[in-house]
Amino acid sequence: MPILRRLITEQDFQEAVDRRLLVRVFRDNHLIESGSTMIRFTADTIITQSSVSDLSYHSIRDCQFFEIKK
Repeated sequence: MPILRRLITEQDFQEAVDRRLLVRVFRDNHLIESGSTMIRFTADTIITQSSVSDLSYHSIRDCQFFEIKK
């Protein structure tokens, strides 16, 4: 079973981008994305990529982000 570590700070987000970590995204206590790579972030938005042409934009304020450690 994978271990999850919550990503909260800008440093956490930068580490996820630099190391191309797999993440899970939750909104309103529902899993909305799993196994994507965090590729970029701004002050308001995190961009994840699950395949070559599949990008998703998530609000930092509305979502929770977790690193997946296997």
